[in-house]
Amino acid sequence: MKLSRRKLLGHSLAIPLSVSLSPFLALRSGVASAAAPALAIVMNSGEASVSVIDMMSRKIVRNLPTLREPSHWALSPDRSKLYIADASGNALFIVDPHDGTAIGHKVVADPYQLGFTPDHRYLVVNALRLNYVDIYRSDDLSLVKRFSPGSMPSHLDFSPDSRWSFNSMQESGTLVSFDLNSMTIRWKSNVGSTPAGVLWHNGKVLVCVMGSDHVAEVDPVTGNVLRQIKTGVGPHNLFLTPDGATLYVTNRIGGSLVALDPATLELRRTYPFRASGPDDLSVAPDGKLWVTLRFREQVAILDPISGNYETIDVGRSPHGIFLSTEMRRPGLITAESL
Repeated sequence: MKLSRRKLLGHSLAIPLSVSLSPFLALRSGVASAAAPALAIVMNSGEASVSVIDMMSRKIVRNLPTLREPSHWALSPDRSKLYIADASGNALFIVDPHDGTAIGHKVVADPYQLGFTPDHRYLVVNALRLNYVDIYRSDDLSLVKRFSPGSMPSHLDFSPDSRWSFNSMQESGTLVSFDLNSMTIRWKSNVGSTPAGVLWHNGKVLVCVMGSDHVAEVDPVTGNVLRQIKTGVGPHNLFLTPDGATLYVTNRIGGSLVALDPATLELRRTYPFRASGPDDLSVAPDGKLWVTLRFREQVAILDPISGNYETIDVGRSPHGIFLSTEMRRPGLITAESL
């Protein structure tokens, strides 16, 4: 099933950061009632926009213009704000996670991937183009520390105690760990060509090696690679379901999604998406997976039992995705630990 595409609101890629972005803020008129519909918020990296989809009707209800390249998201610790990273636009766009309306923006250097530490003390930002890993205070987003640990900082995750972060460097082929107490680099580990998605899992660190066909399991203390788990060509990111029952890996280059046993990391099932570039995903309350397809300007809604899926047309190069239904459950909500 392929649903019709809505046109984007007009916007310019050359808006200076000093302006108030009034067209963006004007979209807050007519805010939804308390019984807001369930929404999927999709970051279109190639079209400088965010598509907001009504999950019930499968229709786009609005498109929010950004500056250049919206990519990933982080939910504020109090759940009142969804921060959307606009990498080459040098801004965090702030969206209401309940109703998908615009709140404002914050100037930040080249935010690509980002995440709040589990203790809510810091926001860590990977600046892929500028080769920075920046540590901000979570309460006022003031810069605490800037690292230059390698080329093209990509994805990240944290130890549960918030002491360590683990950040992949795509062009350097390394995974770098930082001590967030002493603000120092702990180690750098060569994990393979073009590392991307990172996930703390069962006391180890998993990193997708996108230039190969596997996920590397890394010792968080030493940085040593313990083993390689083959998933398919070009694994990009990892996602653990809310019930902890399945670990999904998107093979962006190979065009497939795979389900792993979270305990053994053995392959359970492969879902083919052909040459569509599955990238990020989120899990709806009905168990269906909402998957961004980078190379097809679509979001797929996959039934993991039957393997069937429908698609919704969005903007170019859809990247990160957030479902407002995540707000219904307790606990820490991040892009990878759904």
